[in-house]
Amino acid sequence: MGFDTLSLKGRALRLLSQREHSRAELIKKLAPHVQDGEDLSAVLDELQAKDFINETRVLESVVHRRASRLGGARIRQELQAKGLAGEAIQNAVAQLQASELDRARSVWARKFVQPPQTPQESAKQTRFLLTRGFSGDVVRRVLRGTVDGDDT
Repeated sequence: MGFDTLSLKGRALRLLSQREHSRAELIKKLAPHVQDGEDLSAVLDELQAKDFINETRVLESVVHRRASRLGGARIRQELQAKGLAGEAIQNAVAQLQASELDRARSVWARKFVQPPQTPQESAKQTRFLLTRGFSGDVVRRVLRGTVDGDDT
């Protein structure tokens, strides 16, 4: 049976078998495939009632997969794009704050061999960490810590 002949429920289950999806993501992906007489909302309600769609698992999955490589701002952005509740996102990002500096140092160390020697290198390393969602304060502390061993 090809993907194009699957029912909405079958398509949803196939997507959910690949990774956790939020309800908003499933609506976006499945809406183009709704046929006359099919009720996407009812299909998703049924899957949610059976715990196939679980917003908490989606949130935990994103945090688990991305926290080692991204800062809080980028993770917040990804969670918002998945249509998750604002309060849940705030709580998840707040929990990540405690490890933000260590995670930024780890990301920096995987990419760069030595501290910045010139203003251009400093700008490059700063941009690298900022685009991964680390705050300006954390980036300054990482780069200052690599230069003089102090991160205060």
